[in-house]
Amino acid sequence: MNNSSKNKYLTSATLDVIELACELISRPSITPKDEGCQELIIDILAPLDFTNESMIFEDTTNLWSRRGNVEPVFCFAGHTDVVPTGDIAQWFTAPFEPTIHEGRLYGRGAADMKGSLAAMLVATTKFVNDYPNHKGSIAYLITSDEEGPFINGTTRVIDTLEARNEKITYCIVGEPSSSNSIGDVIKNGRRGSISGELTIKGKQGHVAYPDHVKNPIHFAMPALAELSQTHWDNGNDYFPATSFQLSNINSGTGATNVVPGQLTALFNLRYSTELTDNKIVDKVTTILDKHQLDYELKWTFNGKPFITEPGRFLNAVSQAVLEITGETPEISTSGGTSDGRFIAPTGAEVIELGPCNSTIHQVNECVGCDELIKLVDIYYKSLEKVLC
Repeated sequence: MNNSSKNKYLTSATLDVIELACELISRPSITPKDEGCQELIIDILAPLDFTNESMIFEDTTNLWSRRGNVEPVFCFAGHTDVVPTGDIAQWFTAPFEPTIHEGRLYGRGAADMKGSLAAMLVATTKFVNDYPNHKGSIAYLITSDEEGPFINGTTRVIDTLEARNEKITYCIVGEPSSSNSIGDVIKNGRRGSISGELTIKGKQGHVAYPDHVKNPIHFAMPALAELSQTHWDNGNDYFPATSFQLSNINSGTGATNVVPGQLTALFNLRYSTELTDNKIVDKVTTILDKHQLDYELKWTFNGKPFITEPGRFLNAVSQAVLEITGETPEISTSGGTSDGRFIAPTGAEVIELGPCNSTIHQVNECVGCDELIKLVDIYYKSLEKVLC
């Protein structure tokens, strides 16, 4: 950032959310790059008496920033990295040259989630100026590796905080949770996610000599069918029933007269709080063993399910949405997962609240300018209701 831009943010009594979002979008921070986004965030928070701590793990830049040293700790969590642009020729404007067209701000990261970051910062600036002696503490947990492998991002920051017994009480993750209008959906939890890479071994050979081969495709089909048809649970008041989904099956040499030597299948389960990852592992291996397969199975544990039940925090944020938009938000656990899965196990109450998600990860990603203006007010009201 040039000095004139930096001074503009440091001396402005109030930040402009659209201008700040444009500044963030203009930085091509494709995961795990940060491209100076967190430096800009630090420049905004430091004059507000935030203590800023950069945590760099391998290729990932993280920021833990905190104002105050008492509880409760109200944390804004998010990420500065974005997914790749895809085919630039399909964008009607350059993805890292933010453009406003017919009331919408276009650019990679506009909705996921640089718009949210801008709204958080503007809301925080206004709140601290209005309530310099607010209760509790305000914190930011920002990473540059949410869209990537998520190995050196939020999870490593949380490990660091846990090691020194520094706790988050309440957390808003700025993921694009809204469906049709800003604040119409608040995510108060997410399903767990566990993935498996299954290799079933056979014996390659000529199809004309079936006595000399072991066809892994034939062996695999009954077992995979049983896994896909297994009833895992009934879900509960917060979560739908657990879902097992095959995402890829690969086998064969490309020739019609060769039995392959192995089959590889990729699968994922999105599971409710009625299950644990250990129970899933046990059940899958029991089914595979029942079919007497020669197999190898590698697991990836993407995150456990979490839920924030109705209470002071969720009620406060819901009321903030109602006051700003005139609509009562739907409380939902649908969709994928987020970095909230690393924060919730510490005991924090975690929700997700951000812009509409209809264009995220797509070409011509965009967000309504009015959405971001209202989001500032929602974040501000949430701070007010919890810390005043």
